[in-house]
Amino acid sequence: MRRTLLLPLAFGLAAVWMTGCAPDADMAPEQAVPGAVLPVNFPAPVYGPEQNPPTKEAFELGRSLFYDPRLSRDGTISCGSCHQQFVAFAHAGHTVSHGIEGRLGTRNAPPLQNLRWRRGFMWDGGPNHLEVIPLAPLTNPLEMDETLDNVLRKLNADLSYQQRFQVVFSKQPIDSYQLLKALAQFMAALTSANSRYDHFVRGEAGGTLTEPELRGRAVLVQQCASCHATDLFTDESFRNNGLDRSFAADSGRAHITGLAADQGKFKVPSLRNVALTAPYMHDGRFQTLRQVLDHYDHGVVESATLDPILRQPGGRLGLPLTPQEKNDLLAFLNTLTDAAFLTDKRLAEQR
Repeated sequence: MRRTLLLPLAFGLAAVWMTGCAPDADMAPEQAVPGAVLPVNFPAPVYGPEQNPPTKEAFELGRSLFYDPRLSRDGTISCGSCHQQFVAFAHAGHTVSHGIEGRLGTRNAPPLQNLRWRRGFMWDGGPNHLEVIPLAPLTNPLEMDETLDNVLRKLNADLSYQQRFQVVFSKQPIDSYQLLKALAQFMAALTSANSRYDHFVRGEAGGTLTEPELRGRAVLVQQCASCHATDLFTDESFRNNGLDRSFAADSGRAHITGLAADQGKFKVPSLRNVALTAPYMHDGRFQTLRQVLDHYDHGVVESATLDPILRQPGGRLGLPLTPQEKNDLLAFLNTLTDAAFLTDKRLAEQR
């Protein structure tokens, strides 16, 4: 089995902006934007700040758009409807996403966090750039069911948006480039790097782990880190984790690539804030983390594209876990909850 240690980057390589802390009085205005400075224990981002330099005006514009239901056809669903801050911008308790007129999507709404470091988005990796993510839910008939042209028409008819876009982009009328850049400002700011685990690996005050939590971390390194790698807790790959024997209902990554070898493969999700982002898997089939661990222990099923990591000597499938190891893993996973991120008022809807 391939194993990848969760080794944080050396301390002191860069400043860390804690999303739950008040900005320092001497901090430059662009650094006061959430997520503007990168966490020291994270790898290099894919979407660096230089690609869309953070400013307070652009961030606030993106936040307004993220929570504006007028981006949907009937004015009832915003991005924030399915991505709620208190559960790391996942959809609390919903198996699949909910759209206009009570329409149900086909997949679980994933949490939105640390998007600067993503190479492919959504469960199948269809969108491959942070700035194009909104196009999928905006135009999906089961979600917001709108056209880009209609969204721009609504924005250009709104005097407040006209003025705010002019301040940020110095250009009229509002076009798709400006819309997607503004939304990307907010999404890029959704940085979760202030959990108790982060304090531990950075050697900061309050960064202590209990013995069960340390044992759980060791189990994760041994059993899970091939997929849930680095301090992002994902290797950004697409894998078949043994949920189904056939994939007629959802072919996963193959829906994008058209390759039989990608049947049943889905994006490896991050484990950050995972204690709060139930239900789990692309279709929300598991309600608890205990069910997830039980699946890996004894629920994995055979298929042609099953990830080799889940094949054990002697033909056993899955990752054998003792009851103690499961308890320790659950204890460690709770250390990845970032309360500051979940309650940061700068990321919340403006009332």
